[in-house]
Amino acid sequence: MTKLEEIISCIKGNSVYVQMHNFPDPDAIASAYGMKYLLRAEGIDAQIVYKGSIENTVTAKMVKLLNSDILEVKSAWELDCNREVIIVDAQNGNANIIDMHSDKTICIDHHPVYNDSKYVFKDIRPDVGACASIIASYYIENDVVIDIHMATALLYGIKVDTADMKRGVTKLDLDMFYYLYNRADHKVLNNLDTSVRQYDDLKAYAYAIANVDIQNDICFASAGDNCKESLIASICDFIMSLDGVNLAIVYSAKEEGIKLSIRSNGSYDSGRISNKALCDIGNGGGHEHMAGGFISYDKLERKDAAGIREIIKNRFMSEVNKVNK
Repeated sequence: MTKLEEIISCIKGNSVYVQMHNFPDPDAIASAYGMKYLLRAEGIDAQIVYKGSIENTVTAKMVKLLNSDILEVKSAWELDCNREVIIVDAQNGNANIIDMHSDKTICIDHHPVYNDSKYVFKDIRPDVGACASIIASYYIENDVVIDIHMATALLYGIKVDTADMKRGVTKLDLDMFYYLYNRADHKVLNNLDTSVRQYDDLKAYAYAIANVDIQNDICFASAGDNCKESLIASICDFIMSLDGVNLAIVYSAKEEGIKLSIRSNGSYDSGRISNKALCDIGNGGGHEHMAGGFISYDKLERKDAAGIREIIKNRFMSEVNKVNK
């Protein structure tokens, strides 16, 4: 059986939820839509759900391109508990996803596993650069026709999560990139690539640049309060381009807690370091080159800006020093 056939065999009804992580990025959106249309070919209706918002211009354009409804939810209790749930580009137990309280959960992801969540089926490949690469492979393995819009979305998801094929790329990513490249709308791709910032985003960049703190080859920066999650990640990517920086940590104090984005050029394992640094005050994890984290306010002794900066810096530097010993 193919992976898709195994997934279909786990679905007992004729409708499911496809769940993206909170504040979904292009890889999550492409993967969710890709899964939805694979299921539709099998006569199964899929409702895409997420928590948060579609934060930036690019993700909004992707949703419009794919012309399908998505449902924003604040709690799992808003949904039908009898439906199977297919998680894409995330895992149960992560800080960036709501618990659907389902014992019929399927997981398709490319992030490292940091918990022992149970699934009726899982296809988790931490070595793969983008979840969209896994979803694209299902089309090929099952001889499902992929239209130009889906090819464009999946290709863009791969491009973004692999930093234009420069980060965490495997043979599967390369093969799927080539397959999709010949089927995508390159005018739309160019439009997505050149419309990634809004005017107000520049203020967050300016704030982060103004308070950059470099310790040896580690760079810390605050993006200000209530910065969009996608923008925190973009600023972290930008800071990683600084000469001599091997690890970047960018954070923002938000209403629910402190959101962090961590990037590395491979000199450090950003996923492992963030997981260790934040384990008892929140959680963190991800890939060697790209990770995220969250800190809960009720775990902090100090909640002022200077105190938050000191806690983050001390914890990450402690883990870095262990690596350097």
